[in-house]
Amino acid sequence: MKHAKFLRGLVAGLSLTALSGMAVGAQTSVVTVGSAGVIRYIEKGQPPVVIHLTVEQAQSMREMHGAHGKGGGGSTTNNLIYNGGTGGIGVETAPKIYLIFWGSQWTNNDPSGEASLLESFLNSIGSSSWLNTVTQYCQGVSSGTIFCNGAGTLVGNQAYMLAGYWYDNGSAAPTKPTQSQIAAEAVRAAQYFGNTGAGSNDTTQYVIATANGYNSSGFGRQYCAYHSYTTSSYGDIAYTNLPYITDAGTSCGANFNGLGADAGITIVEGHEAAETMTDQFPSTGWLDSSGSEIGDKCAWISSGQGASADVTFPDGLSYPVQSLWSNAFNSGSGGCVLSY
Repeated sequence: MKHAKFLRGLVAGLSLTALSGMAVGAQTSVVTVGSAGVIRYIEKGQPPVVIHLTVEQAQSMREMHGAHGKGGGGSTTNNLIYNGGTGGIGVETAPKIYLIFWGSQWTNNDPSGEASLLESFLNSIGSSSWLNTVTQYCQGVSSGTIFCNGAGTLVGNQAYMLAGYWYDNGSAAPTKPTQSQIAAEAVRAAQYFGNTGAGSNDTTQYVIATANGYNSSGFGRQYCAYHSYTTSSYGDIAYTNLPYITDAGTSCGANFNGLGADAGITIVEGHEAAETMTDQFPSTGWLDSSGSEIGDKCAWISSGQGASADVTFPDGLSYPVQSLWSNAFNSGSGGCVLSY
């Protein structure tokens, strides 16, 4: 499989690649790579996940691996590279986001107001200058491409990307859902929203949000969220595991850069949304040579170029977000930007 080949190449070719013996719950973590992001197999039989590290881990990884994502430039060797896609699909050309609040545990159990904040945020991001950074990346080009230069089909940035939300609260979600359980919920969501025909999930992502106190093992210690995909009779389905972010406190962004107690909610989901748009089926979209995606390279920057900040969106609302990696920045040397 393409993602397995990509990971084997990383392990063989990078002296700084770390093999991790950590476990995510009862699942085995196989590979850790990148300056601030990690690609891991965490459950047997499932595709790899791309993990958004905690504040402490991301900053430690950045110190260990050097300047990637520190907000400045570098050289084109640090830039994102296209990896060929899966079945010709590497990016989301007209992104649609579906938000699922999974489990009866959401009933009267949202102390931080994460549900309404997520709905509002995802309603706001489309057509923004912040998200416009993703539009320099494309599919339909050869593997190894760094600059699309008018070729292929670009990632989209249309208004109103939030295509729907669903409170799936007829029964309880698992107390600590595994990757396969989250993937199965994404498939149920595709069915619920009627995305069952050929091609209906080619440019779609499902955000599976778990309730306060009911998050996957490893959350807040090893990661803040992750994205992956699963195969189904409805096609390959991209999804994000989005825990109840404020449960992790400062480790997942509470008061990061003085942006408020709820800052991590939009910082983390914005990170995952942009990464899914540019690497829909990990890891066959856009990544750098160490395996970091568009959000990983700029995660948890606290000062200087690319530092996380409040950004005002086209509807006039403002939210804390992190910067995203732009290959075009600094005359093609690349860097972290809050607009494009």
